[in-house]
Formats: sequence, C-alpha cells, structure tokens
Amino acid sequence: MGVGVVYEREASSVLNWSDQMAAQGWRGLVWSTSPADTARQQALAVWQARAWQHPCWVSSAAPEKAWQAAWLPPAKARTRLGGEHDLIVYDAASEAGFDPDAFGALSGTLRAGGLLLLLLPPATGNQAVSHYMARLRERLVQATDAVHWTPGEPLRLPGPRPEPKPEADSGDPDCITRDQRQAVERLIGLRRRRPLVITADRGRGKSAALGIACARLLNEGQAKIWVTAPRLAAVEALFERLASLCPQGHRHGGRFDDEGGGRVEFVAPDELSARVERGEAGGQGSWLLVDEAAAIPAALLGQWLEAFPRIAFATTVHGYEGSGRGFALRFRERLERQTPDWRECHLAAPIRWAEGDPLERLVGDLLLLDAEPPGVASKPLQEWVWQPEALAGDEPALRQIFGLLVQAHYRTAPADLQRLLDAPELRVRTLTDGTHIQAVAVCADEGGFAPELADKVARGERRLPGHLLAQSLAAHAGCREALTARLRRVQRISVHPQRRREGLGARLLEGERAAAQEAGVDLLGASFGAEPGLLAFWRSQGFRTVRLGLSRETSTGEHAVMVVAPLTVMGQSLCATLTRRFHALLPVLLAFELAGLEPEVALALLAEGERAELDEAAWRDLDDVAHGHREPALARLALQRLICRAVVVGRHDPELAWLAAWAFQGRDIAWLAARAGVEGRRQVMARMRDLVATLLADESRAG
Repeated sequence: MGVGVVYEREASSVLNWSDQMAAQGWRGLVWSTSPADTARQQALAVWQARAWQHPCWVSSAAPEKAWQAAWLPPAKARTRLGGEHDLIVYDAASEAGFDPDAFGALSGTLRAGGLLLLLLPPATGNQAVSHYMARLRERLVQATDAVHWTPGEPLRLPGPRPEPKPEADSGDPDCITRDQRQAVERLIGLRRRRPLVITADRGRGKSAALGIACARLLNEGQAKIWVTAPRLAAVEALFERLASLCPQGHRHGGRFDDEGGGRVEFVAPDELSARVERGEAGGQGSWLLVDEAAAIPAALLGQWLEAFPRIAFATTVHGYEGSGRGFALRFRERLERQTPDWRECHLAAPIRWAEGDPLERLVGDLLLLDAEPPGVASKPLQEWVWQPEALAGDEPALRQIFGLLVQAHYRTAPADLQRLLDAPELRVRTLTDGTHIQAVAVCADEGGFAPELADKVARGERRLPGHLLAQSLAAHAGCREALTARLRRVQRISVHPQRRREGLGARLLEGERAAAQEAGVDLLGASFGAEPGLLAFWRSQGFRTVRLGLSRETSTGEHAVMVVAPLTVMGQSLCATLTRRFHALLPVLLAFELAGLEPEVALALLAEGERAELDEAAWRDLDDVAHGHREPALARLALQRLICRAVVVGRHDPELAWLAAWAFQGRDIAWLAARAGVEGRRQVMARMRDLVATLLADESRAG
C-alpha cells in the first residue's frame, strides 16, 4: 500500500516531536479520528519512516502481509506483558472498536522514547452512541501533551517541556533506582513473621526487584522460593532478571533451577492454595513472593500469610488489573492482626521511562487508573440514580464512582468503565451529599426470555452474554424459570472505606429492592466470591444462597456463590424452590466436589438451612460419642444434624468449623491435628469428644 507525500511529511513532523520526547526519556501519543483507510495510511507513513526495532500493530484483523509478523489482536495483549516496544499502532477505527484492557496493558510495554498511535473512528455513525468513546475523545481533545493528527490540517505539536531531573545513582550495579535497591535489600532481609508489602505504579521495576532478590537468595544458598501471581506472564520480568543474574541456571516455563540446586518455582494461586492444604507448600523455612497481590483474593493471601514464615506481597497501585489501594485497605487489617510487625516499601521512581512521562499521566486519565475515592461527606446523604449520558458528562462524579469501585474490588479493570457508561442494562445508584459520593451500587437486569429460548439455554445450546445469574441458575441449578422470570443482579456495591459499618450498603440495597419491586422484577440477586463475612452481610439483608460453584475460579481462587431475594409471588416460589434444592444437595457436595471448600464457608452456608431434628436414637448416639463409647464415624449423620442445629441458632466459631470439616467434608486426621494444633489421632478424638459434649450441654441449656 503506497503512502501519500502529505502523510510522509506529516509523519516526519510527528517523528521529530517524538525524538524531542525521547531525548527527555518520555513517550508520546498521537491520535487520529480519520476514516479507517485514511487512519491506516497515516499509521503506515510512520511505520515505514523508520527502522523500528520492536513495533506492534494492534487490530482485530491482520494488516497486510508486510506487517503481519508484528500484528497482535487485542485479546492477546497480555501475552506482551514483560516485553517492550518502541512503536505501537493501536487500530480502534475498525468495527471491533476500542479495548480498554488491551490498551492499558500495552501502553505499559512502550519504552522510553517510544511512540503510541491511537486510531479512533470519527465521531459519526454507530460508534457515536458510545458515551465511553465520547468521553475518551473529549479527554484527548483536552490533553495538551498529545498530538491530534488530522490530515490536511496543521499539526499542533506540544510546546517544550522542562527537563526531567536525572535519577541519582542507585549504588547497586543490579538496580536502576534507589527505590529498587531498597526493595531488594528488604526482600533479602525478610524475617520470620514480618511480611513485606511492596507497592508501586507501573514501570517502577517491582517485578524485576523480585527477580534480583531471588538471584541473590539462591546465591546465598536458599533451596526453594515459591512465586505466585494471577498469571505467569505477570512475573516474566522476575524470571528474565533472575536468568540474567544467574547465567548458569536453567529456566523451564515457570521454574528456574540454578547450578547449586536451588529453585524458584511459579505456582498459580488456586494450585498454591491446594498445595498448602495438602501440606506440600509452606512450613518452616519456606519463602513466598506474591506479585500483583491486588488481583488475588484476600482469603488466599491470608492463608499464605499463615503458611509461609517469610512472605512478601508486591502490587501495582494504579494498574490495568486490580488496585493496590483496594488491596491495602482490605488486607491491612489482617496484617495488623496476624503479623503486626509487617513492613511497607513503595517504589516511586520510574525505570522504563523518565519522571513526568506525559503518556503515563494521559493513560491514567483516559482509563481512570488514577481514580481515587472522594473525601468524607459531612452533610446528609441522598440517593441518586445516574443515567449513562449524565455520568459520562460529569467527570468529577465519574471519577468518584470509579474510585470507589476500584478500591472495593480486586478485579476492577479499565473495561469496567466502558461497561459502566455503555451497557444499556446497567443502573448506577449512589449515596451523595451533592459533592461527595459515599457509596455506589451497580445493577443490571436479566432474564425475561421466552420458554423456548430458556430450554435451549438450559440444555447448553445457547449462551446469553450479560445474563450471568439467570443463565447459571437455569443451566446449573436446573431452574428454567430463572430465564423466563425477571431478575436484577447487583454487580458491584462499594462504600467509602471511612463510612463502612454505617449501613450505607444496606441503604443502597433497600433502594434498589424498592425500585426493582416497583418495576415488576421477580428476584434481586448477586454473585460474588464465597467468604463468610460477605455471606453474613447478604444473609442479613434477606438474601438466600441458591448456588455455589463446584470449582475455584482460576482468576480469583474462590468459589462463586449466588444469592437471591424474592420481590414478587413468582419470585417467592422460585426462591423457595432454589433454596430447597441447594440445601438438599449441599451435604453431598461437601462430601465430594466441595470437600476442599474452606470449612468456615461451609459452616456459613449450613447456617442458612433449617434446624435439623434429632430423634431419641440420635441423641443417644451423640451421648455415646461424647463419652467415648462410640466411634464418631458411626454417628456421622447425628453429628451433622447437631452441627446444623448449632450453626442455625447462631454459633459460628473455629471449633465448630473444624468439626464440620470432619463431619461433612471428610477431612483426615493429619488435617484435623494440624488445624487444632495437636498431635495424632488420640488427641484429635479427645478434642472431638469434648466439642460434642459442649454442643450437647448447649442444647440442654437451651431446652
């Protein structure tokens, strides 16, 4: 494809500006809203004007053969994490449109002096209805550090910027900044039960610091270091740095063996949790480095905190996946309780580019990676329901809402902002004093389909994007009526961290319940990671559990749980049917597919059932167990019912969860002994008898 002389001349001006940015260690962004063919001609002019070392062309369809080697579909953006590019052409002018997650991930791979060309569709046609794209263009128009390249119009290049201050020498040949050196020193000096929390924005060398520390620990004779992260690609920089500092070692995927016999091994979060449960990981002398900890559930982090004497958590503060701020808020309390001597280290100085890089600030603004929760309100709060167009046009409110969502959920990603503004079925309800938004709930309507379509979905012949709750209840809980009924799902609910436990979340739910009931919605529901505290909250609001995922989700390491609350007569019938089926099946699932579920979660689910009845023979069996006259396994059914009676009336403690783990999940003696802090079968049985006797005494006192 030939490139016109005009485009070549304009491309030359763009590259001259980029060279000026490169001299300062910065990166530049050029954006175009030309028609698709014209935009690609502009990009090709830049592509052909220089011998780029690591270019990348991002588009849904492959470009011409000459550039196919550098082509990357947006869905594979994460495969480039840990790599570097000097030119990225992001073609969002096609029908596939703009993928915020891919854009956010790839922008961080652009090295100092690099250029990012963003091709956007003109603000006409079908894409003009996108509130998200309208905001994106508006933010770009207001950006003084980006270049808007419109063919035929003079290029308006940003003026000169002040020279960045040079970074002081780190004093360590392997570290680029003093921040990185300090992080490495603290990692090497990890002490027992003194966890280290490392936070940093992207491009600060956090993962590389972990790799440097691993290399030095292996050289000091450390035999094994465990590493985990949401995915192997997230720690690519760790293994690259480790390999460069230990050239005699060998890497095999997520494992590195040095010549002295030491090993650094990556294990995915769900598998690491399973190994800890089996006693194959953790224990005396063990090390664990957790990267991108904000994208991993706090329950797993807490499990590892107990299992590994020496542990470090590293996370990105403003990242395209997960939020370090949310991690700190959720996990700090647990750190204080379990390991009050924990330490914190923050990496501020950038490594991949110089301080003050315009692209970093611009991407943060476009994707709201820098969104923060608002200040605390001092006036009475009022409910407000936002329409997408109004929200897209109110940047301060949008930032506050997204800031609340980011700090509350470990999986909030840039694409969530796009859905917030463009998904037609979404409802956004807030509590605000007019200036400060203190709580937000995001809901979506589901279901309401014809019976014929419901049958096809239930049989797995059709899938309905955006109908998670209705579709799952139909396909996995055997309830086709969940697709024909009208459901409203609470997708997210977030309260300002300083306003929690004030009933704001319950107030939002009550408002949404009233609105849904008025609209004729049959069920209000939600889906979230199974955790005792969350289950207790939803139960207190009148919701009942109707489904639990049989396996842990790979991305979160938790079992997904679904809860509903009835709003109509039809909803009451559906809720009764679903809860009855769930609780009838729950004991069987706990014995088999859910045998590895956290006992505390199992206990919370059992608490929602009915109070079990015990006949005279069962009471006698229990008394025999308490006095050591009968093997507990021979009275398992009576023990299960005793546990259910205790938990339904409000008893929730570690001892009861421990007993439930044996009675319902078949946990073996080794697990029971380790959890109880005793040795051998004799002591486990003695503790079990004592606990049964206590439960019987409680029953006697209750009459």
